[in-house]
Amino acid sequence: MQLRLSYNTRKEKPLDASEPKILIVDDARDIREPLGQYLHKQGFRTELAANAGEARRIIEEANLALIVLDVMMPGEDGLSLCRWLVGRGGPPVILLTAMADETDRIVGLELGADDYVVKPFNPRELLARIRAVLRRAPPPEPKVPTGRARIAGWTHDPTTHRLVHQDGRDIELTTGESRLLAVLADHPNTVLNRDRLLDLTVGRDAKAYDRAIDNTVSRLRRKIEEDPKVPKLIVTEWGGGYRLAADVEAE
Repeated sequence: MQLRLSYNTRKEKPLDASEPKILIVDDARDIREPLGQYLHKQGFRTELAANAGEARRIIEEANLALIVLDVMMPGEDGLSLCRWLVGRGGPPVILLTAMADETDRIVGLELGADDYVVKPFNPRELLARIRAVLRRAPPPEPKVPTGRARIAGWTHDPTTHRLVHQDGRDIELTTGESRLLAVLADHPNTVLNRDRLLDLTVGRDAKAYDRAIDNTVSRLRRKIEEDPKVPKLIVTEWGGGYRLAADVEAE
């Protein structure tokens, strides 16, 4: 089946990193690529996978809001992958099923899929179902890096919330300070705005607010900067956010 959407290879303008990311898993290139471009134009970031193996690698690395998953694929099928996804706690799944495969739709819903769309489908219908599932789905927990990292003479261990300098200084961080530093270290020399930092450190918690990021940055600076009033490690990008101005080496 071919998805009837205009498709070209022109590079799309990148979306903001705070936009929801959707994984499309389908072995049919003429479905997954036009669908990926269509969802991109609707304001979603997209990842594409041709089989369950590619999908598993992306799922382990990316912070996904939702997965559009074809049931009939060579090798591991979509129902098996759906079972694995539900067993590990998400993200939400919308199944793509053939019109005649009513049993697959029932089994998929029993496994825990959030919805299904029958092929051939109207992409606008799929878009409406994606938005409906996202509205009722709880926000995903942020994936904060857990590996030790060397940052400008400091070694940060996110699991113990400790920061040790090569000169012997040993500093205990709060959980919030440690999570923020881990996220900054995972994006060295990259400007992250306050909304993005909130997403990556605490998720879309209704109690969180952007000044919480400013306050945490201020506390971190007092602990690690030589002169907190003139920071050289965690620098402010006016109108943008914050940037870790250092190379990072993973231990």
